[in-house]
Amino acid sequence: MKTKTIRNLTLLLGVAASSLAMNSMAAQPLKEVSGGRTHLELAKRLGDSGRDIAPRSHLAKTASGQAMTRSEAAASYPRYRLIDLGTLGGPQSNNIEGARNIDNRNQFIASFETPIVDPNNYFGESNFYHAVLGRPNGAIVELPFPAGIDAATNYSFAGDINAAGLMAGWVTNGLIDPSTDFPELRPVVWARNGSTVTDLGTFGGNSGQANQVNNQGEAAGVALNQVAENPDFASFMNGFFPATTQARAFLWRCNTLQDLGTLGGNDAFASAINENGVVFGMSYTDTGANETTGYPTIHPFLWTKGRMRDLGTLGGKLATPASVFAIGPWGDLLNERGQAVGTSTLPGDEFYHGFFWNGSSMVDLGTLGGNFSEALALNELGMVVGRADIAPDSPYHHAALWRAGQIRDLGVVEPCLNSTAAALDSTGQTVVGGLGVCTDDPDDLNYDSAFVWKRGKAMADLNDLLTQPSDLHIEFATGVNDRGVITANAFLPTGEVRAVLLVPAGE
Repeated sequence: MKTKTIRNLTLLLGVAASSLAMNSMAAQPLKEVSGGRTHLELAKRLGDSGRDIAPRSHLAKTASGQAMTRSEAAASYPRYRLIDLGTLGGPQSNNIEGARNIDNRNQFIASFETPIVDPNNYFGESNFYHAVLGRPNGAIVELPFPAGIDAATNYSFAGDINAAGLMAGWVTNGLIDPSTDFPELRPVVWARNGSTVTDLGTFGGNSGQANQVNNQGEAAGVALNQVAENPDFASFMNGFFPATTQARAFLWRCNTLQDLGTLGGNDAFASAINENGVVFGMSYTDTGANETTGYPTIHPFLWTKGRMRDLGTLGGKLATPASVFAIGPWGDLLNERGQAVGTSTLPGDEFYHGFFWNGSSMVDLGTLGGNFSEALALNELGMVVGRADIAPDSPYHHAALWRAGQIRDLGVVEPCLNSTAAALDSTGQTVVGGLGVCTDDPDDLNYDSAFVWKRGKAMADLNDLLTQPSDLHIEFATGVNDRGVITANAFLPTGEVRAVLLVPAGE
């Protein structure tokens, strides 16, 4: 049976999902999420299900639409060397989905388990895990903790690495928040090469996390203050970690933590920051729970030069960076032109679509014929990747690429029925992600697979493209850089998860 995979901040907290139900939506089975797993109870309340599945072809197609077999698609691709990155002595390691996790120098961040067991199992894993930096020379560097924190019995997590090699994330500090009985988190930024770490502090509360850092060392994230708040509302805006006081979006610069304010509610969350100091995030616009969502209305925002701009929604009561129904509100979501991507519910909050903020208005990215889509990553050319349902009467979704208002179905790889695009390079030539429902058994190690798609080619399963046979089964590709190096997660035959790199032959 598969063990649990740490993919992102949402999935790190097993108890978070139970507190995030959309209270008044009709209960429905889960929509399929990449890897056969879902990250929030929100997904339980959305989506159509109970439908008959019509037979259809699973053959890959070329750019011209000509059907190709799996082996024909694989034959057109270069081969990759698979590198098992190992652990820090524990059973598992993980590349983080929904993160900028690799740069163009082939530096990457990951989470590695240590041999020390956490008796409290606070984060859904049996062992403590630490953030690591992989350097271009192959060295794995365990990122340091702030002074006074015992690394052996604490956690660290890096969720972002930028082009300059700065990293953002959080650490636990050995203390338990008495109001939540959950570890306190401290937002941190690591210097280039992981040489030093800076604790950014909070607004007086017991938790915080740095979600992204720019090349100037300015960081964006969320931190708690000391003002009491509805725990469900606060936890949603605290990266889905338990909270009982207000969660506030922050900008950290010049050694100062600045509260960015809200759009009218009590809580806000900052996801991303660009080189111009523009911050992208989400905020409550009021303080009362909606009947359809169970939360106050949530709008995305752009903050610049002291002003928070409300980006609105596609008609519903919930719109967030990336997608809280899938990998969480993190990653490559904001570019230097101020374009941003996310997911919004439609009027009535029964369905949701990916959106593209073009600098002046929110654009509905549409679907591939179904009721749902999600926008999960963006590059500097304004190209967007994610996934979209293929028909109203089908439970399946395909990886999608949006460019200049047009949506492209990237397909699937036989016999898999789902695909999700998680990352793309700066030119949009290469897209990577995951395939799901590849067998009839979700506990089968082959139920999930990882894919690569290149312009002009049909999608290929990365497991078909290795220079040497491997016992590892690659289950999801989390990132790709402009040199074609791919970060991914893979299962050992015994079910443990390992972080891996896929390096083009000759790189």
